[in-house]
Amino acid sequence: TFLLQSAAVAAGGCACPFGSCSAGSVYKGIPVGVITYSYRTMPVGVFKTLEYVKASGLTEMEFMGNDLELDAGAPVNKLPWKMTKEEKAQVAAWRKTLDVNCFKAVRDRYDDAGIRAHIVKFGSIGSGSQTDADMEYCFKVAKIMGAGAITREIPDPKGIAKFAPMAKRLAALAEKYDIAVAFHNHLQINATTYDGPLLDWSPKFMINFDIGHYVAANDDDPLAFVKKYHDRIYSMHVKDRTSTAHGRKNLAFGTGDTPLTGLFDLMKKEGYRFPCDIELEYEIPAGSNAVREVDVSRIYCKKAIVG
Repeated sequence: TFLLQSAAVAAGGCACPFGSCSAGSVYKGIPVGVITYSYRTMPVGVFKTLEYVKASGLTEMEFMGNDLELDAGAPVNKLPWKMTKEEKAQVAAWRKTLDVNCFKAVRDRYDDAGIRAHIVKFGSIGSGSQTDADMEYCFKVAKIMGAGAITREIPDPKGIAKFAPMAKRLAALAEKYDIAVAFHNHLQINATTYDGPLLDWSPKFMINFDIGHYVAANDDDPLAFVKKYHDRIYSMHVKDRTSTAHGRKNLAFGTGDTPLTGLFDLMKKEGYRFPCDIELEYEIPAGSNAVREVDVSRIYCKKAIVG
């Protein structure tokens, strides 16, 4: 925490036009960050993400690949799921002609601001007809950014055997670059999802656990999942969702069914120190914006941890 705070001070402190700011967001050893997807409603631009993370008072983040590539000069600045085939082809062509060392300058900007990208999300890695070169690009970029893992969606649990060949290729690259692959869940998660072969295929295969989605999909205790897999959880997405009985809603922190204070109590008690990244998915109130609401969520997490 001291090192992160010192880096922020050295960078000239925080100018916070959107909300309150702290010198560092590692509270009692627990890193609280944000997935940059949370700022999807904000204006897009080069290094805008840096401004937003800083203004939310955070020094930790999960960097969405499209946000990261935009900072490096990618030709398209739309959300991935809104891009046309032509725009996707432009980005693919840009990647092939790119000197990945250009990401060193991107990392320098975030380092100077005291912001750490502990994980990068290349959600499509290991899917479709990707070549090893396509996947290796993602590992090279993550390595340059200082990330310890790459996020992607968990394979279909019902067809996990079909993923075995791709898993072998991903595992080889993960071991080559010493970067984990952290599998993210939506509503396809339950207490036994990871009892299958996925985590056994490689020690570099980890979990990016979304506790809010777990609550929306299951009636059992998500903290039992955290205890069970604590040594394979690389990072978490924190949000407050209601249970199936209460409509699976996304709500402001502290108003849903997700045991966020219980999570932080458990982490303090057991010494778990994986990053907890805020994912803003609830409706932004009138007169506010994503940066302010991420800051509000950060303050909630800080109070829950520090007391």
